[in-house]
Amino acid sequence: MSATWGRRLEAYTLACPQEVLLVTATIEGDRDEIAVFKGFSSSLVRSTAFDPDVPVLPESAEILSIDRVASPYVPANPHYIERGLSLSQMEARLQAVGV
Repeated sequence: MSATWGRRLEAYTLACPQEVLLVTATIEGDRDEIAVFKGFSSSLVRSTAFDPDVPVLPESAEILSIDRVASPYVPANPHYIERGLSLSQMEARLQAVGV
């Protein structure tokens, strides 16, 4: 069984700890913003479960776009590396780091 997008994005941030991924997705009909950093995910819109085995980005989520931001992430003044990546564009970056 292959890893979910959420797990792959978390693995990417372990391989690239200088980056934060900001994922815009639709989850159960609601728009969500998720920050992924150093192997962990956290919703910026709703509460996040304390259990790391509960995916913040479920398989049923529709990923709309992904932004790559330089760490440390400063919400008031983010330093974007790339904005609005599609899943196919992000797939190339994941493969480049072996995820």
